[in-house]
Amino acid sequence: MARFWTWVSVAVAGALSLSLAGCSSTGGKRAEDAREAAAAQGRAAVNTPRWTFAMVTHAGDGDTFWDIVQNGAKQAAVKDNVRFLYSHDDEAQQQAQLVDAAVDKEVDGLIVTLAKPDAMKAALARAREAGIPVITVNSGSAASEEFGALAHIGQDETIAGEAVGEELNERGRKKALCVLHEQGNVGHEQRCDGIGKTFDGTLVRLHVNGTSMPDVQSAIEARLQSDTDVDAVVTLGAPYADTAVKAREGAGSDAEIDTFDLNAKVAAGLKDGSLGFAVDQQPYLQGYEAVDLLWLYRYNADVLGGGRPVLTGPQIITEDDAAALEAYTKRGTR
Repeated sequence: MARFWTWVSVAVAGALSLSLAGCSSTGGKRAEDAREAAAAQGRAAVNTPRWTFAMVTHAGDGDTFWDIVQNGAKQAAVKDNVRFLYSHDDEAQQQAQLVDAAVDKEVDGLIVTLAKPDAMKAALARAREAGIPVITVNSGSAASEEFGALAHIGQDETIAGEAVGEELNERGRKKALCVLHEQGNVGHEQRCDGIGKTFDGTLVRLHVNGTSMPDVQSAIEARLQSDTDVDAVVTLGAPYADTAVKAREGAGSDAEIDTFDLNAKVAAGLKDGSLGFAVDQQPYLQGYEAVDLLWLYRYNADVLGGGRPVLTGPQIITEDDAAALEAYTKRGTR
């Protein structure tokens, strides 16, 4: 089974208001079955007002990780009778402007990533002044509480990095390349920092232009050719793992390719042995719980986390786990 790192763990439970149809236990069971059937058919399982929640992320165009986050958010929105809006921009100032636009629309709740927190501070202050509850997700856990968010949902990036360092040690690796594909992303820096804390070998950082896969491939390939001591390459996003595999082949290297995040290609790579392991932060769960927690707050003033992140990872995924998760990755939920 996959190993789930639980230095800090928070149990997340769904809450549904139940109404009995009649006085008998049979009537109650029928009512419950009807609610479940309605949810399965894409209808709300609650009778709360149709609130509007907006999610604004730092995603770049074509990043499939965020498709999985959206899938989770949309599923929760259906269940919770929520109108879900999504927008994104990988430029921090533009992302902040999208948050401002959501505030101007007077949305009922806001979900935001803080990959570059300094650029988002003023926009979130506006949301707070407007009385809009905010959940941060995926990145920026250190700034979440300071910026007034109700909770942060995601993985602690330093802890995730530490998990990778330990895994590299177990695999006997001696020199690892940490490939950073987005300049200024504090979460990516924290991942590499975490690896360095626990990895007994040598860690080298390689900054690449993540907007161009050919550039990423050539940069990794050149580094592997010039430094034959590198026996592990760690990419910080699932789409870059396959590119690193191609770079390894081009360089004639035997380095193991490992990655943060999971998708269908990564699951297939784990299964066929072209990848060593992946670190899953469960993006579907991040999107789902963000919407669900906003709904719980609007409905019942519920808050989870107690000022600490609600962790969805890290979970180390290996060849042993790939077959079981492959079907979920293909449908876009892992």
